Amino acid sequence: MEDNTLEKKFSKFIIAVSIIIPVVVAILFGVKLKDFGVNVEPLSFLPPIYATTNGITAVVLVWAVLAIKKGNQKLHERLMTFAIALSVAFLVMYVAYHMTSDSTKYGGEGALRYIYFFILITHILLSIAIIPLVLITYVRALAQRFDRHRKIAKITFPLWLYVAVTGVIVYLMISPYYVH
Repeated sequence: MEDNTLEKKFSKFIIAVSIIIPVVVAILFGVKLKDFGVNVEPLSFLPPIYATTNGITAVVLVWAVLAIKKGNQKLHERLMTFAIALSVAFLVMYVAYHMTSDSTKYGGEGALRYIYFFILITHILLSIAIIPLVLITYVRALAQRFDRHRKIAKITFPLWLYVAVTGVIVYLMISPYYVH
């Protein structure tokens, strides 16, 4: 298959996924299983696990960049695929937690409160923006359009890294307020 054809083949998929994921997450965020008579224990053990998943994603992203800078394309490819899998696992756990548990209110005050909400809002907005960027970057690599892959990866990498790191920071800042 011609390189450009592969990108075109996936373009509708990327657009659909980039719209569907944030919409479905937003809808499911408001859905509580208990409201439908489903008696399930809150999955209160998940936040530290999905925060750790974000932390591991950040490490894997940096490792992947170091691998490609050393010319190890195969390791880079495997690590990037793993980073995508980690992000999907995070998303599943995040939605499962919020479908079984009430949202935790941040209890910090003063400047820390503003810092928390700045980090949270930028984290959420960039986590939405990163979806098409990651998918486009990945498809360009699959299509072996490495010139175009590198060009967008220079944007995708720092944004994805920011999302992964701020996910951990948001967890650390709100964790004292979780009800156990």
